[in-house]
Amino acid sequence: MMRPVVVLCAMFALAGTAQAQPAAERALDRAIAHFQAGRVAESAAEFDNVVKLAPDYAPQLWQRGIALYYAGRYTDCRAQFESHRTVNPDDVENAAWHFLCVARAESVEKARAALLPVGPDARVPMREVYQMFNGTIGPEKVLAAAGAGTAPEFYAHLYVGLYLDVIGRKAEALAHIKAAAADRYAAAGGYMNRVARVHLAVLQR
Repeated sequence: MMRPVVVLCAMFALAGTAQAQPAAERALDRAIAHFQAGRVAESAAEFDNVVKLAPDYAPQLWQRGIALYYAGRYTDCRAQFESHRTVNPDDVENAAWHFLCVARAESVEKARAALLPVGPDARVPMREVYQMFNGTIGPEKVLAAAGAGTAPEFYAHLYVGLYLDVIGRKAEALAHIKAAAADRYAAAGGYMNRVARVHLAVLQR
């Protein structure tokens, strides 16, 4: 999603002050490790610590927004993705996660009305993912648009699953999240494959 973690760390090194940088980098590492282990509340708390130590870096932290979503902090989650749009305005995934936060805090209808605009995200099937979230196409068209490429398949399963879950179609959502969490998508999905695994654990509780 958005920018890889290694790139974020490099950007952080430029943004942080000499004193705060090492502590904030350690907090970022802990936040990511907690999330990947499924400890979402601890992850969100560490991301909060990163923001305190390096506030200028806060808009870059899309991973914080995801952790806040799973920690149930939907208002903070919404604000994080609105902030991230200021540094990454084209990204469909950012708009999708913002939708999920608003839908949980308020309603699907209000989330659709507040859907963030995006620029030209050329990744397949991101155009169709955005159309699904704005309500103009159904999930089946996202899956069809993905074709047979490994990365497009992964992102289609992930975002179809997240969308179906938030609109209440839990059984269908589970099938797609299971697919996205599979080991075969670990390389193609990267951090987002770990997100799929966290979501799968939530659905299976």
